Amino acid sequence: MQSWSLKLNICVNEKLTQNTQTQKICFYGSGACFSMSTSSVSQTAVSSTRNMAAVALTLASFLAASSAPTPLYRLYQQAWGFSSGMLTLIFAVYAFSLLVALLTMGALSDYLGRRPVILAALGLEAVSMLMFAHAQDAQALLWSRVVQGFATGMASAALGAALLDMDRERGALINTLAPMIGMAAGVFGANQLASQGHDGLHQIYWWLLLVFAASAWAIAVMPETVSRRSGALASMRPRIRLPAHIRPAFLRMAPLDIAAWALAGFYLSLGPTLLRVITGSTLMAGLAVCINTLSAAAAIWLLRHWTTQRMLRFGGSVLPLGIVILLLGVASHSLTLMVAASIIAGAGFGVGFQGALRSVLPLAEPHERGGLLSTIYVLSYLAFSLPAIAAGLLTQSLGLVPTTYGYGLMLIVLGLLALAATRQQAVVRQAT
Repeated sequence: MQSWSLKLNICVNEKLTQNTQTQKICFYGSGACFSMSTSSVSQTAVSSTRNMAAVALTLASFLAASSAPTPLYRLYQQAWGFSSGMLTLIFAVYAFSLLVALLTMGALSDYLGRRPVILAALGLEAVSMLMFAHAQDAQALLWSRVVQGFATGMASAALGAALLDMDRERGALINTLAPMIGMAAGVFGANQLASQGHDGLHQIYWWLLLVFAASAWAIAVMPETVSRRSGALASMRPRIRLPAHIRPAFLRMAPLDIAAWALAGFYLSLGPTLLRVITGSTLMAGLAVCINTLSAAAAIWLLRHWTTQRMLRFGGSVLPLGIVILLLGVASHSLTLMVAASIIAGAGFGVGFQGALRSVLPLAEPHERGGLLSTIYVLSYLAFSLPAIAAGLLTQSLGLVPTTYGYGLMLIVLGLLALAATRQQAVVRQAT
């Protein structure tokens, strides 16, 4: 009888685990007997899945909190008597604060580690939830959004990078799926609590505060996914971080990313008001946003096995189609058409954004992930906020419906440009 000792180093999710085992494999004549324990491998896989779930839920929670005020804005306005201009300003300061955080803190987790940056962002987010919960006027609401925007920007890049550290393939999927689910949950939860009438302007924030407390505990016990390195202070100098080898792919996906997030800006700014005017229902106005983002999440999941190019083509085709149907619904005051448009445009938004991320994220090295994600989010939130702010100002002079037509035409053009860019890229690839 002969025997050999074999030392196995087990890799899980592209990372070498800390568990190594020595196993003995014995061969008897022509037969073979294997005795191998896999308990430590199973424990590592379970731990990795648990950590990824904690990060994904934390990311979704940040987006839920960011969208929670959307169905409440008009209720705030009615209760506290501020102008539409102030409402636009409240929307704008959130976006501005978030962009400042992305430009200054976006790459910080590449140097300090993911966990400390996420925990700091959770602390700031908890402060903003307390500010919302005690707000009694427009000024308090404005400052709450400033703090929340900075916390969300700080967290987004670090959480997204942590997901990619754990698993590049699943991390890219969750980076697109979690925000959609989070936005839908935030709008739906705030809408439902507000419709019940009992402290509807504040109750959602107490619930979110509990969620963030649980998230902080889960992140605190999670192992760090990157090594700390020098250069943290220098990384906080505001700049766009786009490595040269990623730049061509980034520029190709940019038109679709802009179209997708401009659509999200429409649904979270003009969408609720438009639906309320047409249907007369505040509840339906909030549900329209939920339908749009849930459709995006469902499409991301169902079509996750598609190639990146197919996703980009789908997004560029379906998003403009959804907007055309939406404008027809506005013109005819048809709730059925508007709901159908929300579903179709949402699918284009979700799958298009997933394709955009998948075309660039795999190209980044681990130490580039936080910076790259912050750059993607800067582009996304500029597309999300600038058209929505402009539309909010134009509604005061042009009116809601004409502004909606103009916004919709812009989205159609952006979607078609994105589709043309995707087709051109496919032609170039075939030629080479």
